[in-house]
Amino acid sequence: MAESTPVSAPSKARVFFRRTLSTVGLWGLVAAVFLSQNAIAYLGLIVVLISLSTLEYFQMLRNAGVKCFTGFGHALSIGYSVALAASFLSRKTSAGSALEAPVLLDAAAMAIAVIGAFCLQLRRPIRGLEPLQAVAVNVLGFVYIPFLFGFAARLVFLVSGTGQVPGALLLLWLIAVTKFTDMGAYLTGSLIGKHKMIPHVSPGKTWEGFGGALVFAQLAGCGLYALFPNQLAILGGWPHVIGLGVILALLSVVGDLAESVLKRSLNAKDSGQMLPGIGGALDLIDSLCFTAPALYFYLKWVQP
Repeated sequence: MAESTPVSAPSKARVFFRRTLSTVGLWGLVAAVFLSQNAIAYLGLIVVLISLSTLEYFQMLRNAGVKCFTGFGHALSIGYSVALAASFLSRKTSAGSALEAPVLLDAAAMAIAVIGAFCLQLRRPIRGLEPLQAVAVNVLGFVYIPFLFGFAARLVFLVSGTGQVPGALLLLWLIAVTKFTDMGAYLTGSLIGKHKMIPHVSPGKTWEGFGGALVFAQLAGCGLYALFPNQLAILGGWPHVIGLGVILALLSVVGDLAESVLKRSLNAKDSGQMLPGIGGALDLIDSLCFTAPALYFYLKWVQP
């Protein structure tokens, strides 16, 4: 019997080319949604990303043999994200009052996530820690993806102003800072990275890449603020812009590492294959799941 030829890993140049094409395509999609200035387009994209990321999350769990309630988890994720989007679309009030509407929705969804998972577990036998793990991974899936990434929708309506999406530029600013952080870490780490950052979590991350991430975050954040100071006045001025650039860069790196913890625990290289060179939808939004809530609460509690 002939031995099978091992599949060689793609070269760095090929990975870089694939990643660049995917990045250009993604920025094209972001630009199209931004230019549309249509609330349905913004919220629809958020709902789609949440749905795809949740699907990938539960697929990774199943592939690793982890017991979970896939149908329930995915239904709750879609139901919550659609209800969150509808709560903004249906309200014709000021930005502040509109933002308070999802609070009861959040509480209800959290309760359903916990109670529903325990109810489903009652149908299964008790085998050690398996029941608690099944409940825990379902609750984690809800909090990690639809709940945290849902703050991207809140940011769109955080700014008072005219038009369907008054906070469109604020969301674009967040995406730019977060993704430039990822880009800076990847480019700098690939070119000059030598000192491993957290090799037991992500062997490819280096301290040189981390430094590049901080620099690129400032380039994006300060660059956009310099171009659109009036539209981004909610950020509160240069000290806040620079400070937020550091905070969001740090959380972007942590968000990326958090998904690395998840994937290494489940023995998965990528969450999916939707984006060549990048991975799946969850690989795309992992950092935003950490930076979107941080920006929202900073603007609500810190920046006067």
